[in-house]
Amino acid sequence: MSEDKSGAKLALHIRILIAMLGGTVAGVLVNTGDVAVDGEINARVVESTVGFQLSEQIAGATSPEDQIYSASFGDRDAFVASFPDLAEVDATDTIEVSNARARITHGISSVSITWQREHNGNPAVTTISAASVDKLPPFWKNFVQKNPPGVRDHVTTAAKCLGDLFLRLLKMVTVPLIFTSLITGVTGLGAHGRFGSMFGRTIVYYMATSLLAITVGLILVNIIQPGAGAILPGGGKALESPDQGLIEVIYNQILRLIPTNPFSAMAGGEFLSIISFAIFVGMFINVVGGDHGRRMKEFFESAFAVMMKMTGWVISLAPIGVAAFMIYATSTQGLGVFQTLAKYMLTVFLALVIHATVILAIVVGVVGRRNPLEYARQMSPALLTAFSTASSNATLPLTMSCVEKRAGISNETSSFVLPLGATINMDGTALYEVVAVLFIAQATPGFDLTVAQQITIAFTALIASVGAAGIPHAGLVMMAIVLQAVGLPLEAQGIIIAVDRILDMCRTSVNVWSDSCGCAVVGTAADGTSVADSPEDPATEDSAPGD
Repeated sequence: MSEDKSGAKLALHIRILIAMLGGTVAGVLVNTGDVAVDGEINARVVESTVGFQLSEQIAGATSPEDQIYSASFGDRDAFVASFPDLAEVDATDTIEVSNARARITHGISSVSITWQREHNGNPAVTTISAASVDKLPPFWKNFVQKNPPGVRDHVTTAAKCLGDLFLRLLKMVTVPLIFTSLITGVTGLGAHGRFGSMFGRTIVYYMATSLLAITVGLILVNIIQPGAGAILPGGGKALESPDQGLIEVIYNQILRLIPTNPFSAMAGGEFLSIISFAIFVGMFINVVGGDHGRRMKEFFESAFAVMMKMTGWVISLAPIGVAAFMIYATSTQGLGVFQTLAKYMLTVFLALVIHATVILAIVVGVVGRRNPLEYARQMSPALLTAFSTASSNATLPLTMSCVEKRAGISNETSSFVLPLGATINMDGTALYEVVAVLFIAQATPGFDLTVAQQITIAFTALIASVGAAGIPHAGLVMMAIVLQAVGLPLEAQGIIIAVDRILDMCRTSVNVWSDSCGCAVVGTAADGTSVADSPEDPATEDSAPGD
């Protein structure tokens, strides 16, 4: 356990770990639980032009807004497979609805209700959200008013606000830090003619590890078969069908490499555009050379030093932000939906663990010539923050600080590899999408995936993961493209969304770990040596970077 300059503070990663554990315990204590939904719930089958739907309405709720189409099926076979007792579909048929309960989550400017129940024993989940209580459908407005927020709800809301403030601070420094560090790194590389070789090594590493992650996911989901014999419960709110296919995603990613307005790209946080423009600026500073090139290089080096100092201050607040996020995450998640999808979640989690602790550990140990356990300890503040925020882009400043200050990797390497990795290297996301889509396929009656279709899913997941933004739940948006590629229903996302947050936290940590390992691999290959045994300066571990 190391200390800072005063010898009084615990190491940053220890403080973050304590904050995470404390936030989890506090979140469990303030978890308000579910509230029973009173009144008989009438459910019936509705046959329409879009197929077969399950319509629900709570007795006494007369408004059309209170009617919920909680499950949709494209054909009779799929409906009967979910509800075998209703082989003869008729508008007068009713379905037994039991164990109805709801969880209310209050925000500063929003309110959401997670409504859980069972249809003939099959779990279903629906999320109803609005900007305020008054904007909820009449029945649910009355339901919330009968169950007003208490002290526990206010604690949860305060934790969410505090966590959001910390996340905004991280995002505030991300774009200027990426821009200045990348230019500084490229100018340093260009001076030695190493830019092209580093770019090639980085892309090869990212594509190789993403393919390995997808392979691990494919193997485990076929061995465990989490969707075999299961019927996906309806009622979740699926994302809208994307208006672009795989080819359009690739084409748009290429277009984003060339910003029409670099300043607009920086204002909008368009990372591909920012990265490509920064690379161009760094390259042409070297091309211009002379006094102009020297002044520009010194300017960006000075700007980078300032941004690292500011980043160090934001990082010092990480334990507070992590604790707030963990309180919110654990206080708003119910256990019922996790029990429903336990086998699916276990498959994703095991695949992520194997990829992170076996595949990437071997890569960083053999190719990067570093002790994987020691390197993981050096990166632990970034990994823990990535887990709590579920955002690789927001964690990027802390990742860069850990790589440079704790692991001793040069800024030339980190400033190039990490921003690019936070944009296109999504090992955890690619693995998750493969497992999720195959789980949906296994749980969809009459849908058997061939080897060729599984390969299509793997390739589509690889490309889609490159297009996924480094923000919470981005993988769900890209999953819609993967589902479309093999003809699976988008509605199946509904129940997966209910457990996505915890899986998002896990896969984001794997994404950041893979980026960090990429720095070790590319840095070792570039220098021809390893700094694995270089002493870590305890005086700078917890101080602001640049001290």
